[in-house]
Amino acid sequence: MFPKENSSNGYHNPPPPPPPPGVGNINSHRERARRGTRRSRASRDSISLRVYDQQQQQQQQRAPCTDFDMAYFHSYAHLGIHEEMIKDRVRTETYREAIMRHQSFIAGKVVVDVGCGTGILAIFCAQAGAKRVYAVDASDIALQANEVVKANNLSDVIVVLHGRVEDVEINEQVDVIISEWMGYMLLYESMLGSVITARDRWLKPGGLILPSNATLYMAPVTHCDRYSGSIDFWRNVYGIDMSAMLSLAKQCAFEEPSVETITGENILTWPHVEALHQYLLVGNAGYEYVIKEKKRNMDKVKYIDCYSVTIGELETVTTRFKFNSMMRAPLHGFAFWFDVEFNGPAMPQSNYPSSTSFTDNHLVNGSQRKKRINPNEALVLSTAPEDPPTHWQQTLIYFYDPIELEQDQVIEGLVTLTQSKENARFMNIHLEYTSGGRSHIKESVMR
Repeated sequence: MFPKENSSNGYHNPPPPPPPPGVGNINSHRERARRGTRRSRASRDSISLRVYDQQQQQQQQRAPCTDFDMAYFHSYAHLGIHEEMIKDRVRTETYREAIMRHQSFIAGKVVVDVGCGTGILAIFCAQAGAKRVYAVDASDIALQANEVVKANNLSDVIVVLHGRVEDVEINEQVDVIISEWMGYMLLYESMLGSVITARDRWLKPGGLILPSNATLYMAPVTHCDRYSGSIDFWRNVYGIDMSAMLSLAKQCAFEEPSVETITGENILTWPHVEALHQYLLVGNAGYEYVIKEKKRNMDKVKYIDCYSVTIGELETVTTRFKFNSMMRAPLHGFAFWFDVEFNGPAMPQSNYPSSTSFTDNHLVNGSQRKKRINPNEALVLSTAPEDPPTHWQQTLIYFYDPIELEQDQVIEGLVTLTQSKENARFMNIHLEYTSGGRSHIKESVMR
């Protein structure tokens, strides 16, 4: 995603308090409490009171919905955002392929689509044989999603819940969570927190999360055309010296991160070769299983395992980097992009026989090692400069003034990404970098 995509047929508005949260949210045949044995009225009242108290405590622990959140949800009511996301073939077709690839995990199972938008992923899951899909969205686009569900005769499978994942009630555990939560620079918008909340509230042990993991990358870039078009232009405007505008032009052009498309030619570092085994969307020919040597010329900023990541981990992300320039050229800034993988669920190592096709994955506390089946055959959605373009493009942090680099010159430093205290959906970016004996700092906010 990006800054962004009352009837009997399964659509539900969030319940007003009172009654307790959850009443009226799920169709009567899905209310598991009604399937228990008969109890005395006093007993039922006592249990209901305890359940209500637990729900009240849970509500108090959940993050409040701020005015910034409401503005964010409102922005996703605009159809143009969803149109652009759906028309992104790399994005949409990779998700559809991931659903069909994991059909054995989805068929006959219960799915939650976090941030369902128009409902397209929920419908893909229904087409894959899901028993029930809860399509959750806090934006008013949920109203249209419900109409889409009805028009496709899927109201008996898809339940549209209009509200935040933190607030809606689902009275059963789920087998699968799917979400297109990624923002520009991966973490912008902080939507991953909602996926984590859904995982912790509803996902069964051994359940499936799509995508399963994500990695944010960075690399130094040179972009003379961009700099010239935005800055050098003012040196001579129809024969008039407007150099007095240069300082303002730099501030206007480069104060904030820029979302744009670059190519591998803009990357400045020596690539290292990595053998990749993955499925990628290849033109109109569909997906190919690619085993090839691929040049990687970036550094990892953050790896996220969606099965184990915590909300607290995402509040601040810090990493050190070190690059060597592969040519003599001006360094104009750093580019960021990401990829996500669609793997099966993590399972305890003891459940698997020893095999060279398995790799280790450590939980946050390091107490239990887990493995996934065939990680080298992952379906990958990539936003890298050398891969087919997506609506995410790449995010660039430009310097106000370029640094002239010599071949093999070292660029090293530190990058810190922090959720804004003003608005957690904004991201503060702090860059410290040193090259040629000079140190620099660049602060910017992605808003």
